[in-house]
Amino acid sequence: MSSFDAPDLPSGQDAAAAAEVQQFLAEEQQRAAMLGVVSKLTVTCWDTCVTKPGNKLSSWETDCIGNCARRFIDASVFILNRASKQGRQ
Repeated sequence: MSSFDAPDLPSGQDAAAAAEVQQFLAEEQQRAAMLGVVSKLTVTCWDTCVTKPGNKLSSWETDCIGNCARRFIDASVFILNRASKQGRQ
C-alpha cells in the first residue's frame, strides 16, 4: 500500500464515508454554482448601470443596480421553475 492509498475500512464505515464525501461534493458544487451566479449578476448589473465609476455610486446607479439584481434573480427563478416543470412532464 502506498502512502496515498486509503486505509481499508469495514464496509459500513466505507459506505458512510463515501456518502459523506458525496454530500460534501454536492454542497461544494452548489456553492460554486451560486458564486458563479453572483459573479455573473455583479458583472451584468455593473456594466449596465455604472457608466463612470467614481468614489460613490449615484442614487440612480444604486437604484439601477438594485432593479437589475431583482430582475436577474426573478428571471433566473422563472427559468429554473420552467425547466423543472418541463423535466417532470
